[in-house]
Amino acid sequence: MKETFTSPGQAGAAPDALAAPDAPDAPHAPDALAAKVRTLTPSMTRSMQRVAEAVAADPAGCAALTVTGLAELTRTSEATVVRTARVLGYPGYRDLRLALAGLAAQRRSGRPPSVTADIAVDDPIEDVVAKLARDEQQTLADTAAALDTAQLAAAVTALAAARRTDIYGVGASGLVAQDLAQKLLRIGLVAYAPGDPHLAVTAAVQLRAGDVAVAITHSGATADVVEPLRVAFERGATTVAVTGRPDGPVVRYADHVLTTSTARESELRPAAMSSRTSQLLVVDCLFTGVTQRTYDTAAPALAASYEALAHRRTAPRPRTTR
Repeated sequence: MKETFTSPGQAGAAPDALAAPDAPDAPHAPDALAAKVRTLTPSMTRSMQRVAEAVAADPAGCAALTVTGLAELTRTSEATVVRTARVLGYPGYRDLRLALAGLAAQRRSGRPPSVTADIAVDDPIEDVVAKLARDEQQTLADTAAALDTAQLAAAVTALAAARRTDIYGVGASGLVAQDLAQKLLRIGLVAYAPGDPHLAVTAAVQLRAGDVAVAITHSGATADVVEPLRVAFERGATTVAVTGRPDGPVVRYADHVLTTSTARESELRPAAMSSRTSQLLVVDCLFTGVTQRTYDTAAPALAASYEALAHRRTAPRPRTTR
């Protein structure tokens, strides 16, 4: 069943109507809250960003505030506060306050705070290594915390049974698309990652029910990725979107959406570099899940591929001189 995503502009119900304390499936895990704030803030309106940034900066203080108090603190409205809570995945502000209290308790427990790798031009190389390592770890943790495992399992099921899988991506996301394609090929599945946008669309025309199309796009709006996914969707293929923007155009044509972390872009580390880390994690999760489902055929196929390439891993003998 197709997922429905509510954009910030659509979630405009009154605060009291959204504050049901017993609403099901409210995510209270502190890691998940912190991850969602970092991931979704760039796609929010400016007023909603103020609310999200406030709760991320001072969860304990915000947990003690009423919806009116947080609205006054962030110079917004009660409706904006509640809309922000909903975008972050909570039925109402009361549920968000519970999660904030959990996040505050987690920080008091002594766990190190999240650090964003702001790399300066004059940073020594050892600092660059340390900052990038912290940032990569945070990106992976954020992606894992926010990943919808039900959607992941559904995508794995479709891939494992697919007659053929097409994977679309351009630029850095194109490299990730190629990575998934070659992984699937090595376990005996039919997979393509067309590098040419025109070829991607013409290939998508040939898809049908029982096939799978995967779109990988950090922005969720790359036309050369959205277009072939739309064609595949209309042809009846099962479609999967791997994106950092769950409110982007690509999700309109996705049966399953896998959200990646939205790492902050910096002058020395563009988004194309940082987003690839989370995309590769999702690809590895997909591949591992498919390998588990198809183990009886995947294991011999992997062994055969290793054997076929074994001679290429042997260093050539040095030439002898006479």
